[in-house]
Amino acid sequence: MSWEKEVAEIARRRKLQHGMGGAEGIARQHKRGKLTVRERIERLTDEGSFREFGGFSGSATYDGERMIDYTPKGSVEGMCDIGGRSVVLTAGDFTVRGGSGGSGGGLGSELPPNQRAMEWKLPLVRLLDAAGGSVRSFEEIGRTYLPDGNVWTAVDVALLSQVPVVSAVLGSVAGLPAINACLAHFNVMVKDKTQLFPGGPPVVKASLGYDISKEDLGGDHIHTRISGSVDNLAADEDDAFDQITKFLSYLPANVWEMPPRMETGDDPNRADESLLSAIPRNPRQTYKVHRIIESVVDQGSLFEIAPGYGKARVLGLARIDGYPVGIMANNPRYKGGSTDVAAGSKVMRLLQLCDTFHLPIVTLADEPGFMVGLESEKQGIERAGAALCAVTCQTRMPWITVVMGKLYGVAGQCQHRPSGMFRRYAWPSANWGSMHIAGGASAAYRREIESAPDPEAKREEIESMLRAFASPFRTAEATGQDIIDPRETRRVLADFAKDAQRVIATQLGMTAVPYRP
Repeated sequence: MSWEKEVAEIARRRKLQHGMGGAEGIARQHKRGKLTVRERIERLTDEGSFREFGGFSGSATYDGERMIDYTPKGSVEGMCDIGGRSVVLTAGDFTVRGGSGGSGGGLGSELPPNQRAMEWKLPLVRLLDAAGGSVRSFEEIGRTYLPDGNVWTAVDVALLSQVPVVSAVLGSVAGLPAINACLAHFNVMVKDKTQLFPGGPPVVKASLGYDISKEDLGGDHIHTRISGSVDNLAADEDDAFDQITKFLSYLPANVWEMPPRMETGDDPNRADESLLSAIPRNPRQTYKVHRIIESVVDQGSLFEIAPGYGKARVLGLARIDGYPVGIMANNPRYKGGSTDVAAGSKVMRLLQLCDTFHLPIVTLADEPGFMVGLESEKQGIERAGAALCAVTCQTRMPWITVVMGKLYGVAGQCQHRPSGMFRRYAWPSANWGSMHIAGGASAAYRREIESAPDPEAKREEIESMLRAFASPFRTAEATGQDIIDPRETRRVLADFAKDAQRVIATQLGMTAVPYRP
């Protein structure tokens, strides 16, 4: 006697799984311009690589031994390959009750995706299209429950210090899934079709008494430009999947493995002539820092993170001679490149990312200092600056700084680390100090200036005297600071990235300081 009947039941249940929330729910999903969960998985993963687990989970009704009705759970999970690399994938199915969580497992339950990622030491990718908890679950279980979701969230927090975690916001995401969107090293949302909030418009109406649309409450313009809760914006879902694939390509599968080198065919000794005049002599003239970055990293390798938020800093991942690195630079076209609270927050996340996954960090510095003014004070620039100092000093990955222009104050101090493998070079266009000569002279020489017959002439005289001390060559004479031809920068960075690998090999494993989102 064979088990043909039972095997047929497997096939029947798999067919029901792939039916998701039914034809009506699928039609609604497509009408909103969104892919279904299984279409997303097919688009994101390498062909034929998805291996589902927990697929029979759901709600069933029986007539004796025969199942007569079945609703799958609101998510699809499995192992797959993305860009040729194994990952654990969990994806919300909005066609099933808006992707909301049900009563969940219990005794004898199989491992959920986050625990599998931890045990298998593989990256975790979340495709979020879920409304979080639903009051309908109270009817199902016949009671309410005390919020104790940290039973599962504790695993998500621990994961951040062990394997890469990526979240994509692909619909209206609320409740715990909204927090999971940010419990990640990188997240992305789709333009004009996605929203993120702890509670949607009905919750806002009940709590605060006003009406607001989902888009105005938590649309992409809020989170990629104002709140900073989401790193990148994708033009469509396929673009989001491409960004996920590219982000993961720079990182190892876990903190116990070396970052992956990729052959790019770009000569590490390539010297870009444009770098010789990249920094204008006129300090009031700006320049395009992206051009400088692209001149020193492997061609086409820059993957910018959070370009719409904290725009005083440009940062992301790149390759130099094939080695993955984190890279950041001041952007003089936004707030003069001064580090404000938003830019500082962005920098701290990149430093943690590189430290956690053992990527060298490259800084191209033109730092005027922390952002001053009333608005900066209201945002708490001092506490933000203290946090940036702390994160900087706690890192241990190899770090190289190239001072292209200004390097002033405590913000300039945060582009230096006093321990571990650290190297600093300067261009002849560099200048530095505790503060700018113009503002500093007015403060330090206030009495002499105010008591002079011609205060303005006295101020100019003092500033001219101080500028004579500002040559980087004077610093080099006293400290041994290396000053290089800007065209040598790529070669210097390539040598550093190569030398950094032997140090990185001694640092594999979890860092002493856990990653914080």
